[in-house]
Amino acid sequence: MYEYKQYNCDDCDYIYHESLGDPDSGIAPGTLWQDIPDSWVCSECGAPKSEFSLMAPI
Repeated sequence: MYEYKQYNCDDCDYIYHESLGDPDSGIAPGTLWQDIPDSWVCSECGAPKSEFSLMAPI
């Protein structure tokens, strides 16, 4: 079973949850990080995908 990961925006601390996606930006729940287009930006501050870091599992 796949464990969804979380990625933190280094600029504003927005957290992208793979399990939740980003529906407001057209990213469906369950969308894995590697499947998000490189053109996607942070929903909160507009930072590029490259400004996100993988969060350590809880």
